[in-house]
Formats: sequence, structure tokens, C-alpha cells
Amino acid sequence: MDEKTMVNDILAGVKANLGSYQTAISETENMQLRQALQQIRNSDESFQYELFKTAQAKGYYKPAQTATVTEIQTVKTELQ
Repeated sequence: MDEKTMVNDILAGVKANLGSYQTAISETENMQLRQALQQIRNSDESFQYELFKTAQAKGYYKPAQTATVTEIQTVKTELQ
């Protein structure tokens, strides 16, 4: 497996984990557990962003094109 594939797999895995942490946090009553999960989530978000910057710099990851003002307004209107 090449480096690009490994980096993108890790990014996808961390993204999935972040969603799972958010679900667990929102459903956790115990404040200590909730705070522990929030700390783990925050750490993973930082890791994900650093890996994203590395992947982008190496040309492994290309974000979607920036939305136009019209596209943004259309989405806002639809969601209101």
C-alpha cells in the first residue's frame, strides 16, 4: 500500500471516529466520561487537521471547490 492510500485511509478512519465520539458525547450522562470523550475528540480533531495539512501539501488530498456566493445562499435559503 502506498503512502497516499494510507494517509487517506487514516483520514477517513479519523473522520468516522469523530462522528462516533460526537454521538457518544451527546448520549453520555456521566460528566467525567463525557469530558474524557470530549478530550479524545479534540485530540483526534487536531491530529486529523495536521494530517490533512500534510496530505494537502503532498498533493494527496484535494478539497472540493469553494462554493460560490450563490450556492451558499441557495443552501441557506433551503435550510431556513
